[in-house]
Amino acid sequence: MKFNSLQDTYTLNNGVKIPIIGFGTWQTPDGEVAKESVLAALNAGYRHIDTAKAYGNEDSVGEAIQKSGINRHELFITTKLWNADHGYDKTKKAIDQSLLDLKLDYLDMYLIHWPNPANMRDHWSELNAESWRAMEEAVQAGKIRAIGVSNFRKRHLDALMKNAEIKPVVNQIFLNPSDLQPEVVAENKKYDMLNEAYSPLGTGGLLGNDVVKEVAANYGKSPAQVLIRWSLQHGFLPLPKSVHPEYIKANAEVFDFEISPEDMVKLDGLHGVAGLANDPDKVNF
Repeated sequence: MKFNSLQDTYTLNNGVKIPIIGFGTWQTPDGEVAKESVLAALNAGYRHIDTAKAYGNEDSVGEAIQKSGINRHELFITTKLWNADHGYDKTKKAIDQSLLDLKLDYLDMYLIHWPNPANMRDHWSELNAESWRAMEEAVQAGKIRAIGVSNFRKRHLDALMKNAEIKPVVNQIFLNPSDLQPEVVAENKKYDMLNEAYSPLGTGGLLGNDVVKEVAANYGKSPAQVLIRWSLQHGFLPLPKSVHPEYIKANAEVFDFEISPEDMVKLDGLHGVAGLANDPDKVNF
């Protein structure tokens, strides 16, 4: 697949189109920092913004969207269900609250953030099924265009699919050269789900890696640009984040070069260097 701009899209399994790079807002503090970061991204051409209830910045993201003046239908906005809100009734309320906080009439995508939080270890499958039913109803009501998951592994996906009437469109996972997660990636593809890559820069840990720097030098690009391009060439959807306008802009400048097959192999060879992916069955929240 050839990529030309931030406005290029993947087509999800329900036919909805999603811009191939999203602007992430994880760890971006609420208030002016989040608002100005999102505005900088929108001004740089991003049309896909990813947030979550757990990030605590939905209100500021919504303010930035309003202030931008960009037509709502040109944007793709994702947020996520947090652990405390699993279950049918709680999920319905959480969706409405996120819409209110983001100041939106509809969400482009809504995800279950974690499959197996610590407080639901003995009945996670049932609660996920209840949340999914509420999400499906929100799709039917026109509140959400697409629904998906985050941090799900095979057993979580298999359990969800037993009762799902609407198939998840994405699985948003920790995905970069140090954490290829081949089993999860393969499972997502089996279900025709897009692999979304949060922390595509390895939470910054790969920016100083010698192999990444060597490959970046081959193309006169920054390590961050090479890592984002690596995601695209694997068919992933990267969600880079920054609060610095110059980096936000630079992270979008990845369409004037292509990483060679040999250099892609070098980057793939970093698998296991960091090994930072969280195990959803062991996280303590």
